Amino acid sequence: MSSSVLERSVSLLLRALSRVLRVLLSLFQTVGGPRNSRPVPPAVQPLLLLPGVELARRIRRRQVKCVDVIQAYISRIKDVNPIVNALVAERFSAALKEALQVDKRLAEGNEDEKLLEESVPYLGVPFTVKEAFALEGSPNSSGLVSRKNVISLTDAAVVINLRKAGAIPLGVTNCSELCMWYESSNNLYGTTRNPYNVDRIVGGSSGGEGCIIAAAGSVMGVGSDIGGSIRMPAFFNGIYGHKPTTGLVPNDGQFPDATGLREKFLCTGPMCRYAEDLIPMLKVMAGPNISKVRLDDEVFMKKVKFYSMENDGGSSCVSKVDNELVGAQRRLIEYLEEQFGIQVQQVQIRKMKYAFPIWSAMMSSRGTDGKEPVSFKDLMGDCGNEMKPLWELVKKILGLSVHTLPAIGLGILEDLAKINQSSTAKLMSMCQSLEAEFCSLLGDDGIFLYPSHPKIAPRHHHPKCMPFNFAYTAIFNVLGLPVTQCPLGMSKDGLPLGIQLVANHHYDHLCLGVARHLEIAFGGWQNPGAP
Repeated sequence: MSSSVLERSVSLLLRALSRVLRVLLSLFQTVGGPRNSRPVPPAVQPLLLLPGVELARRIRRRQVKCVDVIQAYISRIKDVNPIVNALVAERFSAALKEALQVDKRLAEGNEDEKLLEESVPYLGVPFTVKEAFALEGSPNSSGLVSRKNVISLTDAAVVINLRKAGAIPLGVTNCSELCMWYESSNNLYGTTRNPYNVDRIVGGSSGGEGCIIAAAGSVMGVGSDIGGSIRMPAFFNGIYGHKPTTGLVPNDGQFPDATGLREKFLCTGPMCRYAEDLIPMLKVMAGPNISKVRLDDEVFMKKVKFYSMENDGGSSCVSKVDNELVGAQRRLIEYLEEQFGIQVQQVQIRKMKYAFPIWSAMMSSRGTDGKEPVSFKDLMGDCGNEMKPLWELVKKILGLSVHTLPAIGLGILEDLAKINQSSTAKLMSMCQSLEAEFCSLLGDDGIFLYPSHPKIAPRHHHPKCMPFNFAYTAIFNVLGLPVTQCPLGMSKDGLPLGIQLVANHHYDHLCLGVARHLEIAFGGWQNPGAP
């Protein structure tokens, strides 16, 4: 049998198995009772409906008190968090005290508004932080039960940068166990629910961030991304998320820390409701490294070369792209061609169908120092007690494990991946070739349009039936390219649609500039529950 026929046969078999599992899971969930598909109530307080930069502007000009802004967000969180379970630890009292200090500082009137804008561009603006990042006085478990009593004594590097810019943290948000799954659910904090339909997932691992921002409980937040952990939650929750060029934003102060080649793939980046906040946030978060990119360069849409690919070319382990997502991408192309008189070029990059095995091989590779990355099973044991994945699976079946099924499954897959080293070497070579192909294609003026995920926000637990769908985002981590997830309206069921905007290394300003334009054209974030 030829390899192409074999691949198609395996693809059909895996997709049929996935479909059967999803049907069985749906039947099981139906037997368990009726689904609760309601959204959160819409945000109506005017202060909740402004970009962070606009809030900062009004606070600086004393048009609104900082304490009123912080209180508005605290009240919103108290309204929606019992429904969505996004914020897992708060610091409301401390935030209000910091807001009072901001108001006192401004009342003294000793500082020029322009100087304030330059030195503290987010003065008084609330933000939230993924629980995997250190926020002084807050838990830092990454959903690992054995770390339930770990409290951060310091701030992560990006948190320090945001606080120096005047922003005020409200608390930390939920993630998947050890930040390695695309549903934000763990045995410490439970499951986070989608603000547009609580029967749906929020994505992961920065799912709590995506959710609380979309629910208008925060205007912006800190996420991290090693396989799509910023972009998938941003997509499922209809907000903006940016994975920067590798090495642009410091990763210091998060657990688990990346080791081996993973250090090059882990990216910290901004998540926000309004595209207007993407560049100002990235400037603050990156610190001195911001000189590596040209974020102040204006993007002229007519001069951008757009390339589009509607699917990965037929991977055997990834779901088919939903028709509504294909339709949204085609509408975007029609808009670009009609509005700017440009031709969007359809491309077929054949290596994209191997995205998951390429990512998996690169993730298991030794670092530049020759050392192997810390294994996932060692992280599950908190680098202390040895964790045996197969035995842990038996314990899970018996209801005795403190770990989630996806975490156990990843531990098993990690062991299996070490068996075929010759395949790993070939896949690493393929990754280098693919990176060179993208660099040649994109140049200094190209944007690649690609689905953010093959499925619109799935129902809870359904990702277990399609575990490798994150390959649509993960491939760009190992390629090191900057990517912005951009909302593109809503599905017929009222769930967010979106697209990935991919640029060449250090051309972050291109995908961010295009996202800013598309926000105007397609409406950006939509208020959950609003008519």
